[in-house]
Amino acid sequence: MVHALVAGGGIGGLATALSLARHGHRVTVLERAEAFAEIGAGIQLGPNAFHALDVLGVGRQVREQAVFVDELRLMDGTSGGRLVAVPLTERYRRRFGNPYAVVHRTDLHQPLLTACREAKGVELLAGTAVRRYEQNASGVTAETLDGRRHHGELLVGADGLRSTVRARLVGDGPPRVSGHTIYRSVIPIDRVPPELRWNTVTLWAGPNWHFVHYLIAGGRYLNLAATLDDGAREPVTGRPRPREWVLGRFPGTHPTPRRLLELGEEWREWVLCDRDPVPDWTDGRVTLAGDAAHPMLQYAAQGACQALEDAVVLGEELDGASADGVPSGLRRYNTRRHRRTARAQLLAREMGVRLYHASGRAARARDTLLRTLSEDDLHHQVAWLHGDRDFTDAGDRPAPSRPEPVGR
Repeated sequence: MVHALVAGGGIGGLATALSLARHGHRVTVLERAEAFAEIGAGIQLGPNAFHALDVLGVGRQVREQAVFVDELRLMDGTSGGRLVAVPLTERYRRRFGNPYAVVHRTDLHQPLLTACREAKGVELLAGTAVRRYEQNASGVTAETLDGRRHHGELLVGADGLRSTVRARLVGDGPPRVSGHTIYRSVIPIDRVPPELRWNTVTLWAGPNWHFVHYLIAGGRYLNLAATLDDGAREPVTGRPRPREWVLGRFPGTHPTPRRLLELGEEWREWVLCDRDPVPDWTDGRVTLAGDAAHPMLQYAAQGACQALEDAVVLGEELDGASADGVPSGLRRYNTRRHRRTARAQLLAREMGVRLYHASGRAARARDTLLRTLSEDDLHHQVAWLHGDRDFTDAGDRPAPSRPEPVGR
């Protein structure tokens, strides 16, 4: 048994702590916020996420609050026509071994938090932000902002997009600002007209914008997210915006998505950021996981899914490890994960440009291509991402610089 320090108590950090504890290790989670909580609204979970959750022992609890959608639907946001739909019902579930679902972020975070609180050997410390770390041949020490020092045999940086651990380990500066602004709102279901309560993840694509909506929290709310390619260059996190402001940024939408947008009352704004993939996020007894290792735009709906995969693989590679075996275990974890996560990062970028925000001739070419795809074709496109159970596959090839579109 070794003592692991985990910086960050979000979805990735708690999943990592739970995985390590299930493999016999002692874990201390160092969370910068004053309480363990998850901000945000809806999140999509592919079959790969449910496989990871089952391995971690919380799949049933997450399923209890999930909405199992029938299809991923891509619509023309200006004409209202259907472009393509990926069926997610029985045939899809048989092929990939699990369903596709949407949840409120808290309905994923809370089961992980409860499992960590109940797990033997997991200590959860809130209000404990990691400022720096140092390591030697036998261990690693994390120093927090309040001056306390925590010692262990390994440190996992699961502290998000602006990871303090990554800043020292990789040293690649601030995140990359994508130039895309997203507006999010959550609507109680009793305010949504019955004819708009679709059991789908529906995305309306327009020139330099898109709008996605789906039910969350067991169907009690409708999650709305509208994204604009506006060239934004300064990071923004959760800034309130008036309803009129948001509606004014999306003129020319078809009446149906417009009706849905008009339901939003309390909107918040984010400017989306990610980072370039790196092949190496491990140094000795220190490694990264989740958004600290491979932050990605939301367009492939895989950020949380890949963090859950990280947790499973890290636990497997440290199963039964002694203190001396930690560096080699972390290196194996890095080797298994970096190609797959890099491909997912690049895919997410390409989907925003080529699939969701295309205009003019590029949009017409996209529409023509999508209409030729069969159900089998669509399932094949997502197979490497949704169907892998080893969590190492990158399509048997290097992560491409121009990955092909895949259904969201």
